Amino acid sequence: MPLPDRLRAARERSGLTQAEASVRSGVGESSLSEFEGGKREPSLGQLEALGRAYHRPFAWFLEETPITSEPLVLWRQRPAAGARDVEGRFLELCRTYRRLEILEQEPPAPPLPQAAGRAAEWDYRRAAELAHTVRRTLALGDRPGPVLLRVLEEVWKIKVFHLDFEPEGTAASHVSGDVGAAILLNRRSVRWRRNHDLAHELFHLLTWNVFHGDGAAPAAEAWDGEEKLATAFAAALLMPEEAFRTAVDERTRDGTIGPEALHDVARSFDVSVESAIWRLHYVYGRRVEDGPGTRQLIERAKALTPSLAFRHDSPAPELPARFESLAWHALRGGRLSVGTFARMTNTSRAQALRLLAEDARNGEAIPIPSP
Repeated sequence: MPLPDRLRAARERSGLTQAEASVRSGVGESSLSEFEGGKREPSLGQLEALGRAYHRPFAWFLEETPITSEPLVLWRQRPAAGARDVEGRFLELCRTYRRLEILEQEPPAPPLPQAAGRAAEWDYRRAAELAHTVRRTLALGDRPGPVLLRVLEEVWKIKVFHLDFEPEGTAASHVSGDVGAAILLNRRSVRWRRNHDLAHELFHLLTWNVFHGDGAAPAAEAWDGEEKLATAFAAALLMPEEAFRTAVDERTRDGTIGPEALHDVARSFDVSVESAIWRLHYVYGRRVEDGPGTRQLIERAKALTPSLAFRHDSPAPELPARFESLAWHALRGGRLSVGTFARMTNTSRAQALRLLAEDARNGEAIPIPSP
């Protein structure tokens, strides 16, 4: 496809007008119009600036093959505003991450244990069994919440990014042969909410072939039944039934559990009080028709949260620690330029140069004592 058509397609797929693209890229609006109209070609510098604005690699604009459909990014609830731009940034980060893995000759990620069967065969019991298998396989223990992110990133090498977007209570996932498995979480959410979202999106990665594989209709949002299964999986993964029962029973008095005790249970598993109450609902055999009463209990418990539960929150970095480590190793080894490293890690060239200078001063090898 000719360059003008690729420029127009990249801008439109980013959800930007020519005026917005001009502000973001620094390329004049009239120039953009001329480039897309084929009246003149952009310089290499302008093309690089547009690539950054549209979250596209430079080489993409030079390809002559037809533009294929965009990779599927599966949203729990697709953002109404700026969705395409968020998706573009997410996929760009995934491609950059994969580039670093190849550059540093990282061993391939172990294959995710893909679930089998047809979508219609899946129910809550099967989702809970999958959670049990994952917890056992990864040795997550009885309190997976505090360690789940690091294990998924370091063991299964899932690419997990945190960006700011609306609405706050949504997340996304993506699987492809080009970049592997990836999850997008909302940076604005508190840590215990992010734990739930991480486990929720993990279900989508593990069942991708069931609900979104060959023959399945592509959809930008998961359907309601799939979402309920993902929620059940997340609850079973983060709050194993036996450990959860023990934690609740220890705090039960005369067949009831107080709001403060509920908050303690939620804190001990590093989940939200809302997640803990829904888990209570299912583990202790409440019926579907009891749902409205459970929702009322959740609202009362959430209203008491400021006075009952002080919980320290740790903000999420946009880039995974492993991503930054790979970039740093590539910079030290001369496989990345200072400018490229700075762009990849959202730092300045001056900061990158200071890091290299400090590394040169402190780069002596540490001997390992002989046994």
